[in-house]
Amino acid sequence: MYSWLELKYPLPRAKRIALVKLYYQICVVPGMPGDTVSSCMESLAMLTRSKKKLSIDDLRLPWRPVYNILSRDLFLKRRQYEYSQVSYNMAYVAENSRKFFSPACIDEMLQEFVPHIIGNNLDRILANQYYLVTFLPLSHPQYYIPMMFRLWEAVNSYAFDERMLSFFSKLTEMHVDPTVSDPKRIEAIPEDWGEAPRVRWPRHESSEGWGGLYKDVGIFTENEWNFIMCKCLASMEIPLADAGSLTTGPSVDGQAGFEIGRLPRCTWRIASLARIIVYSMNPDSTPAPASGTATPFTPGMMTPQPGTSPSKLADYFTSALAPKNRLKEKKCLGGSKALEALSKLIISCESFFHPTNGGKWTNDLTAFLKYIVYEFNKRWHEELLPDCKVPKARRLTPLMRRELVRCLRTVSLLSIFSSDSTTTSNVQSALKSMITMEPDLILPSILERAVSALETLTETQRTIAIIKALGAVSPGLVSRSIYYPGAKHITPVLELLIPGIDLNDPTKTLCTSSLVKDIAQFIKFGDLTDFSSNLFSAFASPVPFNSGINIQISSSPGTPRRANGTPHFGSGPGTPRITSGTSTPMKIVLPVLNIASGFTGDETPNDSEPRLPDIEEDMLVKETTAGFSNFVISWFHRVITLMENLPEEGMPGTRAGGEEEVTVIDNIGSTCVLICQHLSDPLFDLVLNLVYEYATSHVRPNALRAIYQLVECLANADSRKTLERFVPHCIRSIRTEIEHGASSLRTTSSSEALPSDATLHWNLAILRGALVKNGCEILSYKDEFRDIIKLLVEKTYSKRGYQWASRVLYSLLLACTNTHPLDDRFVNVDEWHSPAFLHSHHKKWGKLYELGAATVQWHVPNKDEIAFALELFDEIVDPTLTKLEALLGENVPRDAAWRNDYCRFLLFTQEAFSGIAALAKQEATEEERDIYYHSTDLPQSIQEMISRTTFIETGYPLNDPKDPRHVKIMNYRRRFAAFLLKSSQMLRHQGEENTVDAIHTLIASFRTYLLENGSADVDDWSHLRTKYNEEKNVARNYAGQTKWPRALWILKARFYQATRRRHNNHERIRTQVENEIIDELAQWSMYTYATVRSPAQNLLAKISEIYDGVRVRVLPRIYESLVQGTDDDRMKGALYLLNYPAFGKYAMTEPSQLPSFIKYLFGCQHNEKQSVQNVVSAIAENGLGNFVEPCFSVYKTQADALIGAARDLERTLPKSLHDQDIVTRNDASCRRREENFRKYHQEAREALLVIGMSKDTHWRYNIVALRMMRALVQRDLENNGKQAEYFLSKVIADHPSLRYYSQRAVMKMLRYIKVRTTTSLPEEISMQINRNPLRRRIEVKQPSHETTKEYLSEFAVPIDWSVAQQEPLLQDKVTSGWLAWEEEITRFLAADSSCQDRWEATSQSAIEATRKSTATPEFWESVRVHYSEETQSETMNWDNVSLVKSIFQMLEDAPWEALRPTLVKLLADTEQNKQRAAAEMLAGVLGGAKNWPQSMRQGLWDWLTPQLPKILGSNVKSNTLSIWTSFLEYTLGNRDPRRSQPIIDFIVSENRTMEYNQELSFDAVRICCFTQAMAEALGWRFQPWIQPVRAYIAEALQLFDKILWKPKPSVPTVEVFVRECRTLPEEVDIMSIRTASQTSQFTELLQKFATWRTQRYPGARAIHSTYDRAASTVLKWLFLGLHDIQAVSIYEYVLPFIPELLRMSELNDNNDLAQRAGFLLTRTCGVSPPRELIGPFLNSIFQVIEESTSWRIRLKALPLLQVFYFRQLPLISDVRVIQILEVVCKCLDDEIISVREMAATTLAGILRCSPRQSVVTLKERFSRVARKTKLPDTRDDPSYASALRALHSAILGIGALLDAYPYSCPSWVPGLITSVLSKHTHSPLPVSSTVHKIAMNFKKTHQDTWAEDSKKFGEDELSALSLLLTGSSYYA
Repeated sequence: MYSWLELKYPLPRAKRIALVKLYYQICVVPGMPGDTVSSCMESLAMLTRSKKKLSIDDLRLPWRPVYNILSRDLFLKRRQYEYSQVSYNMAYVAENSRKFFSPACIDEMLQEFVPHIIGNNLDRILANQYYLVTFLPLSHPQYYIPMMFRLWEAVNSYAFDERMLSFFSKLTEMHVDPTVSDPKRIEAIPEDWGEAPRVRWPRHESSEGWGGLYKDVGIFTENEWNFIMCKCLASMEIPLADAGSLTTGPSVDGQAGFEIGRLPRCTWRIASLARIIVYSMNPDSTPAPASGTATPFTPGMMTPQPGTSPSKLADYFTSALAPKNRLKEKKCLGGSKALEALSKLIISCESFFHPTNGGKWTNDLTAFLKYIVYEFNKRWHEELLPDCKVPKARRLTPLMRRELVRCLRTVSLLSIFSSDSTTTSNVQSALKSMITMEPDLILPSILERAVSALETLTETQRTIAIIKALGAVSPGLVSRSIYYPGAKHITPVLELLIPGIDLNDPTKTLCTSSLVKDIAQFIKFGDLTDFSSNLFSAFASPVPFNSGINIQISSSPGTPRRANGTPHFGSGPGTPRITSGTSTPMKIVLPVLNIASGFTGDETPNDSEPRLPDIEEDMLVKETTAGFSNFVISWFHRVITLMENLPEEGMPGTRAGGEEEVTVIDNIGSTCVLICQHLSDPLFDLVLNLVYEYATSHVRPNALRAIYQLVECLANADSRKTLERFVPHCIRSIRTEIEHGASSLRTTSSSEALPSDATLHWNLAILRGALVKNGCEILSYKDEFRDIIKLLVEKTYSKRGYQWASRVLYSLLLACTNTHPLDDRFVNVDEWHSPAFLHSHHKKWGKLYELGAATVQWHVPNKDEIAFALELFDEIVDPTLTKLEALLGENVPRDAAWRNDYCRFLLFTQEAFSGIAALAKQEATEEERDIYYHSTDLPQSIQEMISRTTFIETGYPLNDPKDPRHVKIMNYRRRFAAFLLKSSQMLRHQGEENTVDAIHTLIASFRTYLLENGSADVDDWSHLRTKYNEEKNVARNYAGQTKWPRALWILKARFYQATRRRHNNHERIRTQVENEIIDELAQWSMYTYATVRSPAQNLLAKISEIYDGVRVRVLPRIYESLVQGTDDDRMKGALYLLNYPAFGKYAMTEPSQLPSFIKYLFGCQHNEKQSVQNVVSAIAENGLGNFVEPCFSVYKTQADALIGAARDLERTLPKSLHDQDIVTRNDASCRRREENFRKYHQEAREALLVIGMSKDTHWRYNIVALRMMRALVQRDLENNGKQAEYFLSKVIADHPSLRYYSQRAVMKMLRYIKVRTTTSLPEEISMQINRNPLRRRIEVKQPSHETTKEYLSEFAVPIDWSVAQQEPLLQDKVTSGWLAWEEEITRFLAADSSCQDRWEATSQSAIEATRKSTATPEFWESVRVHYSEETQSETMNWDNVSLVKSIFQMLEDAPWEALRPTLVKLLADTEQNKQRAAAEMLAGVLGGAKNWPQSMRQGLWDWLTPQLPKILGSNVKSNTLSIWTSFLEYTLGNRDPRRSQPIIDFIVSENRTMEYNQELSFDAVRICCFTQAMAEALGWRFQPWIQPVRAYIAEALQLFDKILWKPKPSVPTVEVFVRECRTLPEEVDIMSIRTASQTSQFTELLQKFATWRTQRYPGARAIHSTYDRAASTVLKWLFLGLHDIQAVSIYEYVLPFIPELLRMSELNDNNDLAQRAGFLLTRTCGVSPPRELIGPFLNSIFQVIEESTSWRIRLKALPLLQVFYFRQLPLISDVRVIQILEVVCKCLDDEIISVREMAATTLAGILRCSPRQSVVTLKERFSRVARKTKLPDTRDDPSYASALRALHSAILGIGALLDAYPYSCPSWVPGLITSVLSKHTHSPLPVSSTVHKIAMNFKKTHQDTWAEDSKKFGEDELSALSLLLTGSSYYA
């Protein structure tokens, strides 16, 4: 199925639907084996991946089967440790099937999921959130989106945020189509998925006039959108100087259990955010004027109308910003609110893109850029499709596209020089997308940076970065359709890249080569000036042609645009001036671009490259092609120089230099291939001559591989010319070298090459390189080749010589017999050779082809080529085989000469067969197939059920078995195989060490014979798949692209050809010959020498993937080598082979093989050699990971839906395939197989039990046996007494691992007994559903808040156990009620009788064995010894607790008397480890006693209750407190508190009587910990005890807040909750996030702080003051609250506390308290507050700043304001921004210098993190004050201080404006520096120092962009800036 779909063969819709149903139903059958589910779910995903092939209109699936399994498996019980892939698999199935869940089920899903949300349990929140976002259909979300946002706003969790963002990203993408969620569609969808919706709520909204799910911003309201953008900003995790205001969500996620991690990961939050933003972009507002900025904003948008005249300086600074004034009409960037929000976000983070300010956050920021432009490009091209359903009025516009590129340009250019590879990769991807969007905005900036970087080459990192950036924007250079003017820059860029080829810098060389490759694959290197006689006819004054020109383009304002959105410029000032000259190479003279990065509405944007008419651009491009010859010659000279300097080659089989050098050579080789293929005929002849001259006049032993690749490049382009030049010379040279003794020294092993052989190897490499592509051209030299090959076979004796020679034979045969494409040029062959293309190929550069438009010219072997190949076999291979056969004669001496002849002759033969791998079709006969199917790896399966590969035609030249040529080839193969078998047997019996080289050659020949069918490279498919995916990623300009380079279409054709061959090689038939070869390989895999074993084992493992039955055939031979008496080396070989997954995993997971595996593996303990035992350990450890519990209950499960799906599929098949006989026989076979599997597993259990109980078994083997026995404890099969006895005996073993696994085995066994006792349904047994007979389902009648109160109050009243035995009063686990109530809840009866007699009868022997073992005090004494070992653990061991619980649950109080003495002894000992053991035993007993009869339970409590004051009181010490805390968490957790009433009463009583202010605090700490443990365990149900135990303890206060937090829908039902979320105003606090539970108490506390502050002790005693102690507690409480689930509700407490917190932060006698207060304030800024509290929070800070008499408080409040502004920027309204600016500007006139400076810093930060509103106004005011303020002549003047302060304030304000533009230079900056700052260089302090500081900071931030920024300064302005920086002017 996978191969069929991978090859894109059609699948009828009806059959696809039937298959999807079948796979889905298989996946949801309880107990289905994991490997079956994994296979089916992958097929399900593949069949449903396409949105066009299947939709909800075609198919509906039920959602409950998946949910039932997933919800049951996700959170396992404490005694369930068999973690499996069930949760992941079911979640994966749900995610891929949700598109087929009917929207009619939305109400039913909500009714199921929402009630289970419990607000104080993060696991429950995240799990039910996952169900919501995974199961809810994506269509018709209008019913639940408001509810989802209400939940989101209330929950503080990073994981919650990430999954929500992923969910909403899917919704936004889907709902650009307005028809998706039309309410009318619900009724049109058939309800045929098996069950009708159980819940359907009435809808009151009208579906008439449905226009789509559109709101303020996309599908979101304004408030929802601002909330998402706030999450977006928080997701970047950008640290500020405060280092404490990051979101607290990640720390909250620590409360979640590991089970949530078992679910599939959602889409990365960065990608989700980008998708949300892009798919929310719509023309939904008035476009703002074009910004022309790199970081845009809305000019003048937020500038208020003029107000009243100022009365003082501070009022003057802010007079036009007063909030009472009217705002202008709001306009948005590009006419889109989403784009406006994105620009704000980019501006706020701009400085964090700079490499000097980089960190881990930079990866996220640049990834965000990448995904933004990727999603934008994707959507843009989707909306260009004719079938696009997005209304035209809501589509993206060219203005949006251009403004988006402007928005992201500067930050992208800042990041390209980052030293982090991930960051640069992200930026390159972003630039690649942007170059296809607005190339005229991107390419000039990159080229300008490229010129300076590539001309100097002084900074390697910068050079590499710019080369990578050029590679990213290369489509703008080469593609005329993307950017027509870009082509004129190609030649200068290529010439600048020549020095990049540098062996001393491999990274730079790789980058350079990749860039040249990106360019070369899209252009033709041909001089067009020869065809340009009228080149200058378009110009008024023609200029004579000169080979060197300088192109100068002047900038021109205004950029009219074409209809398609690309810029168009006419003639005029932008006309090029072509000046004559002789300069070579050409230079890029870029236009002077006015990139107004700091544009503020007072200048005209001009940020794109001027554009000429197309005809003039073409003339410029033609002129530049004259430089191609210079580049090509320089390139190949550089490549040859690099070859000459390669390191010397090492031993044969190794390559020149290290991995870097090999990678460099391969990369340059692939680049040269593309260059050569795209050369014009004159240039190709030039390169051919250059390489020929070099190759024939030099010999470089270190460059054999390089020269081979270089000649291969030429042959790929033109094999005829290459053969003409090289073949005569090479053959002549080879003959000469052979005649003079080259390669005459016999060697078969690795050795250094002799200098005398160098020329021979050199020419062999050249000759091999020439033999590629077209075999027809080779036929002209067939006599020469035949003769030279014969000579080489006879005369090459050295290993290196005959290796190169044999590869020549291989290449020769491959060229003649293989089917492959002949060229990879960027245009079709007919177009390449057309006269029009020859004269104007520049117009086709970068051409892409639609599907089917690209033609492939294939080389298909003709009769002459096949005849030549057969001739080579007859004249070379046949005699060589004869010689080989003669070497096996009995009387032939086996000396070194024999070994040399054997190796070289066999290598020639092997390479010959490799060369014809694709010549003849190989197919087995029917007789061979029948034999094959009787020895399969699938035992006991009928023949028809074993997969058969349908042969797909792949174009074998010889495919007729009766063809004489085919017969001849097959005869040669059979002869070859017979020789291999015979020589293998001979070499094995010979067994000499000096035959290792011969054996290696033999094994390689086995590989050729068995695997090389259709391709000489068995990994050809995987290589091509990897290459195809890589090349497709490189060529992709946007998602959904349909036009691709021709080379990619050709590569795809090659990949499909390889896929067809791979398909034909699946499950190849083994004949007798293959079986014998496999037997031989098995023997070689266990040979004496490891160097022989390893390749044989690898080959055998590879063969097992292709030939079925190999495992069954090889395993007995492995086992034979594991018996006692086997040689150690042979035994190690067998074990290493068994350790391969192909054999070891199969042996452990196939039941028929399991008994033998156990027998022989455990028999290996006879060998004491450490190396042997290490391998055994590895086999066991690797195998146990795949050794899972078998489950046969699935065979008994009634799966009616699965049967129905199978019948549906059957109806889609032709009647000829309906064979009832096969069905009947297969059914009988399956039943026999099940019986046999049971038998094999029983044999395995018995064998393992014997091994485990044997005293002779080593402890390592004992552990493995125990683990396997534990895995074989089945849920559907009873256990016997011997197994139970064995497990319990190991519970008290000395080895900790034995105890660990035995405890888990006992728990598993007893749990399964319980499951089988309570249910008999196979599906419930498979899902381990415990049908407790005491469980009852109780209907919740008319749920209300009174119902909830009554429910909670029940738990505070002790229960009447006699009544509880009659009425279900007990509830252990909370399942609903916090948010809404279920229709029914689970309650339990109290047990009224013993359940010992109710356990299943078949397990009584196991129960009796357990009772017998645990009824003795000796057993518990042994347990005590081990439990109380010195582990220094500070909590209980849950395994120990669960074991005791399991025993007492099963046996009730039978072991109690045996245990009690031991327990009493442990309780009396206060030592830490003894107390831990006592807690574990006691917790286990109490847990097991849950369902004891009342008399038994009462007896236990009667014994325990009097001891509680000692156990939980006097015995508890500081080192045992955490132990007993964990005891309480376990005992009270998931239990009705009334089951542990004495413990509850004890804790409550202790709280009432405890004095918290006593001198010794430990007792208070103890009770606090116990109370907290009780609250954590009871969770929401702890509310009745909050008032009695409330105290001033931080943890308790926070925990109580968490417990008391409860949403307040009018009625606690799901229907009402969902409806009110949708219909009530957003201000209504349904989730109670603005209703603090302890507001009144906190208000009282705040009032006391004022009094306590006056009573503080002075000096060092201050920390003992009531104020300090209470403040520390409150700070900790609030800090914990900010790090908890309901963090947002803490704002209700923090808000009135802000003034006091700021006062605390300035305390100088309690640094700890001051730091905590400051940290709390900054941490609060990281949590997004409710929208309604934004204003009050800011007002509190404003009040402190404006009214505080302490300047230190003002100093601390200002940066807090900046931090809050940055973190909550999207939530702050425009009016509030004005108020913030007003407050900060007033502070510039503060009397304290420090406050003024901090105000300036804050102002700069706020301006930098926001759109540049009011900048011009502030600039004018600051400038005016600075100019008009005159300092009096003397300091004694009364007005001097005020004047100096005014001047300083103005200078600080100007500095803030400059700092707000760190990486850009607005037009007003030079004037500001000249007219204001420079005049105060020598003013009095602090003015002059401030001016100098501003200047130095300006220099620091603008040095990277100074080349552009300096153009905005005149000479006078540069002089002024120099004066500021140095104190003297260079120009003076």
